[in-house]
Amino acid sequence: MVKKNFLSIDDVSDEELTWLVDKSIEFANRSDSTTPFLGKIAAMIFEKPSLRTKVSFDIACYELGGHGIYLSSDEVGLDLREPVEDVAKVLSSWAALIVARVNSHSTLDRLSVSSSIPVINALSDIEHPCQALADILTVKQKFGSIQGLNIAYVGDANNCALSLGLAAVSQGANYKIISPEAYGFSANDQHKILARASGQKNAEVEFYTGTSPKDAIEGSHVIYTDVWTSMGQESETETRKSAFQGFQVNEKLLELADREAIVLHPMPVHYGEEMSLGMLDHSQSRAYQQAENRLHAQ
Repeated sequence: MVKKNFLSIDDVSDEELTWLVDKSIEFANRSDSTTPFLGKIAAMIFEKPSLRTKVSFDIACYELGGHGIYLSSDEVGLDLREPVEDVAKVLSSWAALIVARVNSHSTLDRLSVSSSIPVINALSDIEHPCQALADILTVKQKFGSIQGLNIAYVGDANNCALSLGLAAVSQGANYKIISPEAYGFSANDQHKILARASGQKNAEVEFYTGTSPKDAIEGSHVIYTDVWTSMGQESETETRKSAFQGFQVNEKLLELADREAIVLHPMPVHYGEEMSLGMLDHSQSRAYQQAENRLHAQ
């Protein structure tokens, strides 16, 4: 079997992504058990804290007949206790899969080069592809199809925003992102999304920077937001709070969207910042379903 890594949404084709989402729906709807991972081990390296990613991977391994072994940063010490390359080679001799949440995406690249088993990105500073799978799954459960939908991302152009954009346009959706000046996508990330969209006949991409998200929200079917300050950016918290004023997803903003629009957030939420108190429990929020779908997608 050919080793297949999943470090980025760009590691799968449009057709493969469609298959993954449809297979995830199948898992979400089935009541019987299946054990394609029977007797196998997933080595799960986590350099950063995790609730949804860690628990959903662990449960998924168990439900598919295998077992996940959690390895904290203190236990493994990538490039502290021993080089990334040595860790990859040793784990390859025991496990069937490496799942890694890392500080730097380059660590994933090094793991994948040195391992003889697949490596899955459980979050890096560049992308969060597993989250994007759950996002697209949630949207498809609501609307039946992704094609032609307007997906609007409000806030920091972070790892979730990039993976979501790549996944959305690959399925024929239109993707808009609105961020304050200096917090939008880099030219390289814009190029990645535009290049992926070029494979879809009608997918449109728009990058906004400004002081208000209203223009990007009008007529949207999905409103997506995430924290203003990601893990590792804690020293920038107050600066970011000031820069992102006016970028909160709340009921007033939701009124500008399509009547059937849904609100998504990968969680955890900083209430009173990117999302108003109560919005996660709003009738149009699908954030808890989105969190549940991490299990089905992974």
